[in-house]
Amino acid sequence: MPIHIKFSFNLLLFLGLSLLLFPAMAQKPVQVGDEVQEHIFTFSEIEYLEDPAGALTFEQVQAKSNSFHVLNKWCPVINNQSAYWYRIKVNYEDQLKDNYIIEFFDQTIDDITAYIPDGEGKYNVYRTGAKHEFGSRLFSHKNFEFALQDFEGKEQVYYFRVTVSQRANVIIVLRSVSWFIHYALDEYFTFGIFYGMILIFCFYNFLMLLVMKQRQYVFYILYILSIGFYEMSTDGIAFQYLWPESPWLNRNAYGIALYFMSTFALLFARDLLHVKSKAPKLDKVLLAVIGLRTLYFLFCIIVKPEWFEYRFVEIIPLSISFATGIYIFKHGYRAARFFLLGYSFVYLGFLVKVLIIFGYGDIFGSPAGHYILAICFVMEMVLLSFAIGDKVRLLKKKKENAQKRIIKQMDVNLKLKDTLNKELENQVQSRTKEVVEKSREILLKSQVIEQKNDELLAMNVLLKQQAEEISRMNALLKEDNVELQSNIQKVTQARALSTEVDFEEFSKIYPDNDSCFKFLADLKWENGYSCWKCGHKHFFHGRYPYSRRCAACSYDESVTANTIFQGTRIQINKAFYMVYLIYTTQGKISSHKLSEILSIRQGTCWTYSSKVKKVMEERKKDLHNAGEKGWSKLVLETNQFA
Repeated sequence: MPIHIKFSFNLLLFLGLSLLLFPAMAQKPVQVGDEVQEHIFTFSEIEYLEDPAGALTFEQVQAKSNSFHVLNKWCPVINNQSAYWYRIKVNYEDQLKDNYIIEFFDQTIDDITAYIPDGEGKYNVYRTGAKHEFGSRLFSHKNFEFALQDFEGKEQVYYFRVTVSQRANVIIVLRSVSWFIHYALDEYFTFGIFYGMILIFCFYNFLMLLVMKQRQYVFYILYILSIGFYEMSTDGIAFQYLWPESPWLNRNAYGIALYFMSTFALLFARDLLHVKSKAPKLDKVLLAVIGLRTLYFLFCIIVKPEWFEYRFVEIIPLSISFATGIYIFKHGYRAARFFLLGYSFVYLGFLVKVLIIFGYGDIFGSPAGHYILAICFVMEMVLLSFAIGDKVRLLKKKKENAQKRIIKQMDVNLKLKDTLNKELENQVQSRTKEVVEKSREILLKSQVIEQKNDELLAMNVLLKQQAEEISRMNALLKEDNVELQSNIQKVTQARALSTEVDFEEFSKIYPDNDSCFKFLADLKWENGYSCWKCGHKHFFHGRYPYSRRCAACSYDESVTANTIFQGTRIQINKAFYMVYLIYTTQGKISSHKLSEILSIRQGTCWTYSSKVKKVMEERKKDLHNAGEKGWSKLVLETNQFA
């Protein structure tokens, strides 16, 4: 083949390939018709030009039209001090029914200058961004929007100059005005649900704090509030409603929120998982991380606020909290399971955010990646609430098991005491029998001696004296027996007041109302009668059993008046036993247990036991060292002891 023919063939082949490849590398204009409600500019639909010095004017940029590069990723990601120019093309169809706007999705972009065609070959300039006050925006919305003029049947080119002080995703979206209104309302409604959930979780845990009085609820409430603070700072809600005139705070508030969030998360994990007692070395690591995170926060806020941009450092305290939960769970603490599940979601959300920061967000889709952390936070709040509830349930079960062991041990002690009492009674009876038999033997011997030794008068006198001594001993033994029986009765009553007995045995000691009233009267007027109203010392019998009527003012005082049993509708011996159970268990017995033992409604048991426990709490100091007098100090009113 001749050389010139071969050269011509190669030239034609090159030109053909160039024509085929050129459309693939050129910028694609976006076709806009009535059916297009929303369009996200991606890949070849965006062209960009980097201005490292940030000195190019709009006219110079237009002159450098061939210097623009076609984007080769889902959306632009910038993180340096250069100024970036972006160019997009929109081809409008004829007879459009709606107007359109351009929206920038990332609220952290410092400055956006938009050059919008006016239809006469010129451009209108609009400027906004995170470093400007919120009131300067065209739309009162958390994102940045620019209104577009209607150019039916024409292709228009739009330029945007963007500068940032921290890494940002330049997501450019075309929306119809009607769709934007619909989308904005739905978005703000979703935000309302999210922040409403945060407030509900805070209120719920505040109520739990008032009931349980545990420090973990304080840390959890502050942690949830920090999450809300962080989300409001990153999605632009805080800038719109809390500090619209403070761009500096808007650019750095997320860093402050992240510090509080990670700190309270570590403190909450430390308290919830009992790290100090279950893993002392890990506890020191958590405290060290909190200290280092605090130093980093102070350095950022005082010296280098731009270092707040390095959000990926939060993966360190999050990883340590996650590892601590795994360690505690592996060592048998089951309450850590929901904690691990909750932190798994947050860990996933942070990993996605870190991937997006380093430019790998294409696989997630920008809107989904933008909101994934908020979704993970919601899941974590739900699961951490389950973790707290699970911990309370385990503590309750542990307490019930401890109470069962105490009751079982008290039963063993009671049986042991009964055995000792029986042995003591048998020994007393045996000793008494021996004394009686010995006395009889002495009497018999004295009679034999009197009969056989009439001649020994002196011995008879001596024997007579011995017989008189023995008689005196018998009398003393008889008195001892009477006193012993009385002591046995007192010991029985004292045992009922100092140890736990069942209701059947308690009913044998106080079988009816009369025995209860008699005991209460003896206890109440142990130191003599004194009229409750006038203080008079003399009385007559009143209208009711064991009541006393003042001889001076005729005030009739019942035996239950001015005692803990005043006004109770519970049967008196059951009320005695209820007070006894509460006193002996130091107020730890539940109303459900009292209802089961006494066959009384649980509500009645709760009301009366609350009254008794309140009196015990008010007289804690008096009852603590009262010994046997603790019963009377609980039953009688305070001024009885004045």
